[in-house]
Amino acid sequence: MINWIDGLQQALAYIESHLTDDLQTEDVARQACVSPFHFQRLFGAVCGITLGEYIRNRRLAMAGEELSRGGLKVIDAALKYGYDSPDSFARAFSRFHGITPSAAKESGAALRSFSPLRITLTTEGGHTMEYKIVEKQPFTLMGVSRMFNSETSYQEIPRFWDEYLKGDTKPVCGMFGVCLDENGKDFKYLIADPYKPWEEVPAACDTVVAFPAGAWAVFPCTMDTLQDTNTRMWKEWLPACKEYKLGGNYNLELYAPPEQNYAELWLPLEKV
Repeated sequence: MINWIDGLQQALAYIESHLTDDLQTEDVARQACVSPFHFQRLFGAVCGITLGEYIRNRRLAMAGEELSRGGLKVIDAALKYGYDSPDSFARAFSRFHGITPSAAKESGAALRSFSPLRITLTTEGGHTMEYKIVEKQPFTLMGVSRMFNSETSYQEIPRFWDEYLKGDTKPVCGMFGVCLDENGKDFKYLIADPYKPWEEVPAACDTVVAFPAGAWAVFPCTMDTLQDTNTRMWKEWLPACKEYKLGGNYNLELYAPPEQNYAELWLPLEKV
């Protein structure tokens, strides 16, 4: 894997030079030489904002600047910055700037800026992070799945778990949470258990997925520290790892029984 800071900087430069184009996650991720699935997780951890939010905010900031200078019609600004209609543009613009696009054209209108991200080297880390590299044999999981969007998954996946655990039918205990790449932006998430070939798959389990043998980075944590561990895994550990690169387009969460308050994050790896 190329140096993550260099790759991210290349991706940010690409975004900036294509703000008025039809930006695709796949094209942006290609600049950093990682898959769209992993790029979005790395981007969010390092930048503190999702890729979609960043692009949207940059476009709305630029649209505000252009409208305030005059000479650009609202309908033209909507089309230029990727909106299907003036109405959808006006709603997004008003949420971001606090005024309508038409009001932005008036002299003295107050607008919000959103400057381009620039990656600089700062002193971070300096504290320990527990992990282990484990070689695992092939294994298969089965579970109940739902599609999620990377923009809203941090909020929606916990709701999925709550809904499942409160339901009357539980075909799996929920030993694993599984993220599976679908198209780089949308991904499938499973509440899953190990598949036992000598037992019949419950009818409610709509997905069975096999994972190949290989290396995994395993990060222990508690339920309270899971999100923090996940962020540090992407933001600190992975960029500093020189022996391995990201493996398959999936990652797993392992959950012990609730009374143990223990979990693990599993990240697939390949030797560099």
